[in-house]
Formats: sequence, C-alpha cells, structure tokens
Amino acid sequence: MFNLLLKRPQNIKNDVLSGLTVALALVPEAVAFAFVAGVEPLVGLYAAFLVGLITAAIGGRPGMISGATGALAVVMVALVAQHGVEYLFATVILMGVLQILAGIFRLGKFIRIVPLPVMLGFVNGLAMVIFLAQLKSFKVTGENGEEQWLSGEPLWWMLGLVALTMAISYFLPKLTKAFPSSLAAIIVVTLVAIGLHLDIRNVGDIASIAGGLPEFSIPMVPFSLETLLIIAPYSFILAFIGLTESLLTLTLIDEITETTGRPNKECIGQGVANTVTGFFGGMGGCAMIGQSMININSGGRGRLSGISAALFLLCFILFASPLIEIIPIAALTGVMFMVVLGTFEWASFRLLGRIPLPDAIIGISVAVITVFTDLAIAVITGIIMSALVFAWQHAKHIYLKSYKNEQGSIVHELNGPLFFSSVRNFNDLFDPKNDDADDIILDFKNSRVYDHSAIEAIDSLAERYIKAGKTLHLRHLSEECKQLLNNAADLIEVNVMEDPHYHIADDKLA
Repeated sequence: MFNLLLKRPQNIKNDVLSGLTVALALVPEAVAFAFVAGVEPLVGLYAAFLVGLITAAIGGRPGMISGATGALAVVMVALVAQHGVEYLFATVILMGVLQILAGIFRLGKFIRIVPLPVMLGFVNGLAMVIFLAQLKSFKVTGENGEEQWLSGEPLWWMLGLVALTMAISYFLPKLTKAFPSSLAAIIVVTLVAIGLHLDIRNVGDIASIAGGLPEFSIPMVPFSLETLLIIAPYSFILAFIGLTESLLTLTLIDEITETTGRPNKECIGQGVANTVTGFFGGMGGCAMIGQSMININSGGRGRLSGISAALFLLCFILFASPLIEIIPIAALTGVMFMVVLGTFEWASFRLLGRIPLPDAIIGISVAVITVFTDLAIAVITGIIMSALVFAWQHAKHIYLKSYKNEQGSIVHELNGPLFFSSVRNFNDLFDPKNDDADDIILDFKNSRVYDHSAIEAIDSLAERYIKAGKTLHLRHLSEECKQLLNNAADLIEVNVMEDPHYHIADDKLA
C-alpha cells in the first residue's frame, strides 16, 4: 500500500478528503441504524469506526467502506428486545467467527454464481431503499408524538438546501476535481444555514455523538449451551446477510473501477472486524453501498480512504462532536440523493424489450423484494429464479441424431445435457417397439449426464428396450454413470480411451 502511495502521491489527498466526506455521512447513518437495532448511538458509531478501520486495512477490496448497516440492524432488534445488548455483542463475535471460516474455506467464490439480472435488481433495489430511507428527513415528530411531514417554510428550506447540495455535487466536478464535491456541498450548505440563522434540523437534533474511546470487555452473558442456542441462529443470519451485501458491493465496485477485489480475503476481513467489534461494544456491520459510492465518486480508491474515514469518525466522537452536530440534515440528505442517482442503473430501462423476458422479470423481482423484505432474501430468490429459467431453457436442447451403421445396428447419438429438467424430453425421443433393428446403440459422446434423475432415466430406457426384446448398448458413459446404473449394468460398452471422466451430482456417491 505504501509503495503505491509513494508512486502516486496524489492518491493521499484524494483518499484523505474522500475519507472525510464519508465520515461526515457515516455519522447520521450509524446513529439511525443504532436506533433501529434498539441500542445507544455510540454502539452504532463504535461499530462504524472499528468495522470501517479493520476492513479497510485487511479486507479484500480497497476503497470499499464498511460500517453499521440497516440490513443487519433490522435482524438485531428482536434479539436486543428479548435478551439485551450484551447478547448482541456475543452474537456479533460469533458472527465474525463464521465469516472468518467462510473466508478460510474459500466460500467467497460463490458470489460468481449471481447472474447479471440479479445484480441489476440488487443495485436498483438498494438505490430505492436508500432513497426511501432519506424521506425520513422530511418528517418531524408532532406534539402528539407521531411523525408528520414537513410543511410550509421548513419544507421549502429543506428542499432548497437539498437542491443546493445536489447542485454543488453535480456541477463542481465539471469545474475542478481538486476537492471532493460532496464535502464542498456539506461545508457550503452548513455555512448557508448558519449565516441565515435557519431553524432547521441538524445532526445534533438526532443524538449527541460525543464519547470516549471504545473499551475492551467480554460480553456479560452466561457461557452455556443455552446462550449458544440463543445467539447461534442470529449469528448465522447476520453472517450470511453481511457477507452477501459485502460481496455484492465488492462486485459492483469492481465493475465501476475496472479492478478486481478478493472475495475470500474480504470475508476474513469482515469476520475479524466483527469479532473485534463485539469485544469493544459495537453492533457489528458490513459493506455500505451508499458510503462506498460516495467514496469512489469522491476519488477514494485506496485503503487509506477507508482508514481515514474511520479515523475521522473517531475524531468526531472524541473531539469535534459540537462541529459535526451543526451540519444540517438537508446537506447529508442531498449527498445521499446523489448516491441514489449514481447507484441506480438507469440503463436497465433501455434494456427492457431488448433482453429475454425472464431476465427482465428476475431483475424487477429482485428489486421489489429488496425494497419490501431484505437483500439476502432478494438475492437468494433471484438466484433460484435464474436457475429454474436456465434449467427450463436447457431442457429443450436435447435431441437425437440416428443412423444405421455397417453392421445394421441403429445408432442413436444423444446431443445435449441430460439432467432432471430434460428427462421428460429424453424419454420422448425413444420408441423401442418401433425401432427398425433389434440391436440399438445409444451413444453419449456428445452428451453429459449430470444427476441422479438422468441415471434413473437411462435405467428406465434400458428396461423398456429389454421388455421390447431388443439389445441396447450404452457407449461413452462416465465411471460414475456405470456405478449408478442398475438395469443397464450389462449393456454398457467400455472404451478406456474415449469414455469421459466427470462427476455427477448424486447422494449415493457422496
């Protein structure tokens, strides 16, 4: 890292300034997510500091920002309500251990199975979630304790400052990129609000962020099987959601920056960060797509950007809380609206009608599920839908090429994949009673047998030919096929030089 910075010294300025911008945006987010989880604001701020610092230092994706997130907070709230914050800390520690194990066993590679329509749906859904979250900034708590929308002059000032923030963020890079536009927008809007003595909400109205250094402590929970049974389900869910969001964000940043992150190393980085955070009174976290986009758009590409963001956040907590608390919520809302505009894949609208209908449906479904449930459910649903579409489409790509050889036998050359979805089409290809010869050769040279459903189909076909009084020869089957076949065991022709070698998904061989 340091050699890279020495070769390109301009990166230091970009990373530090973008880190400052991110730190300013992290404050209200961390506080808000702490409230969602039902814990004190400092629990969220400490998580943002520790998770952000450690993942930036040892994670697999330079430039990606991690911290307390809403996706995790909504899972934590039930645990905190039922058992208390100490159980949350223990859960975060176990969550981190599970993520470390995921990295050690190289499970991060499975992010590659996420299809492009699912990625587009994830990005668009997350952009909508970020947008909807910012609408809370336009609400205030009324005298009866219920939230109500802003109206009158406060609403117009709020809209005006949000618009000013977005205008500066958009137009300043066209003039100069020497200073992060988001940071400039926050400073200008804050000065305008102070200069005009505007009575608008600021960070300090949400909560005080003043505090000391996080202190090491072992969670005060009974070390028993009962405790493990309480925290283990939450830990597995949090670990899965955290890694899913982190690895999808990593993939997105890879595409934007045209670089390559390291998923397995990121799993370990996230795990170490959460394990340490649990011992220091933090609520845990994962990658944050909104803050990561702010960082990338502000010029932060190296590890120093994430490290500086975490250190600036700590400085805010220790020394600069009065200054940070005067920043208008409107300024941070405007910055996040720019993140929404930059995150949403507007090109996906142009793809409608040009891509296969199933892909369009999958992308829209993932986006909608992300908004109304959570990221993990949306991604899993999208992958399942994509797999079913793939299976249905490839089931049609199986056919026979038949001819008579010199010996008068009929040769059926099977082409295409044979698996659970194509078994029905496979069976329809054959009519044992009406084959013109008594000697039949079924050649699998141009086909591949994938699973146990396919093995059963071959066995059933062999039985049909035996009942028809005809001799069936099976050529070019793999060793696993031969082991699993029952009715056709005596019908296989072995060709040591040409028989294929591959693995079949089957429980009997496990």
